[in-house]
Amino acid sequence: MNKKTVRDIELKGKRVLMRVDFNVPMEGGKVTDDKRIKASLPTIKYILEQGASLVLMSHLGRPKGGPDPEFSLKAAADVLAGHLGKPVRMAPDCVGAEVEKMAKALQPGEVLMLENTRFHPEEEKNDPELAKKMAALGEVYVNDAFGSAHRAHSSTEGVARFLPAVSGFLMEQELEYLGRATANPEHPYIAILGGAKISDKILVVENLLAKCDKLIIGGGMANTFLAAKGLNMQDSLVEAASVDTAKAILARHADKIILPVDAVIADKFEAEADSQVVDVDKIPSGWRMMDVGPKTLAAYQAALRGAKLIVWNGPVGVFEMPKFAEGTFALAKMLAESGAVTVIGGGDSASAVKKAGVAKQMTHVSTGGGASLEFLEGKELPGVAALLDK
Repeated sequence: MNKKTVRDIELKGKRVLMRVDFNVPMEGGKVTDDKRIKASLPTIKYILEQGASLVLMSHLGRPKGGPDPEFSLKAAADVLAGHLGKPVRMAPDCVGAEVEKMAKALQPGEVLMLENTRFHPEEEKNDPELAKKMAALGEVYVNDAFGSAHRAHSSTEGVARFLPAVSGFLMEQELEYLGRATANPEHPYIAILGGAKISDKILVVENLLAKCDKLIIGGGMANTFLAAKGLNMQDSLVEAASVDTAKAILARHADKIILPVDAVIADKFEAEADSQVVDVDKIPSGWRMMDVGPKTLAAYQAALRGAKLIVWNGPVGVFEMPKFAEGTFALAKMLAESGAVTVIGGGDSASAVKKAGVAKQMTHVSTGGGASLEFLEGKELPGVAALLDK
């Protein structure tokens, strides 16, 4: 990675302003999954061990342009305090005279959590005035929020114009592993794309096809490609507007693309629907594709054999319904046993490897859904571009 990290900057006695991704699921005022909080611990602990004080900022959810107790970061601050074994003070806001006073009173080793940055509508407009007020709270800026790096907001991009800006360890890890998939990938390199929509992933498809040896396409996306080959997919999820695009991609890269050859189909889009396995050219009217079948899984297994690098983004079936999760879980297990470097894009693929019980056997599971997709498209992320180069 060619960006400076917390290791490259003097922290002793400094007040560090750090952007974390504490956008965690909440229920009844409690954090229900603290994975993102845990992911930030190595950077937080390192900064405190260097003799710095720490001011943390994050967004949470989508508050409607003003303070709302439902979206307070107080619960996240309490969970963090439990992990650190020390108090984490809670600020009443993320900017302002009172908050500045609290930040400046911090001693080395102490932590202050700012309130939700999205309580200010200017945050999402990347307002320079708001960014300047945020920057007044620290002497060094650390961005460890990869999940928000694709957004040019005051707390991710704007603030970096006013302070020396470096990455945390989580951001560094994300850029290293996703960088392997886009910069100089090892070969054989197999990419796997699933999920519902091809329109969201056209640029990813194009970018990956330029780099990978084989591209496996599953999930709802595959239906559009099968329709482009002239198969009857009328009752499956097909994006009619993208069929011509899929045709053009197949015309150029037919030898690289692996599509389903058989499918688990259902008579309705329901968890308890009747199901059967058929070849993709024999799907009866009124039935829809819900998962990939055993012949397809055998083709995936053959394609993955000997791979050095595998990148996966998007499930290959409706894995939220247990009856149609087999293909996605079987694929997750193939990756776990592949011996390759395995990089999992965030979002649904991350949930899938977790549900399959193999998340720990993956080389890297990304914490950013939208950010990892934009990175795989080959875009430079604003939150990354704003950091100092080595």
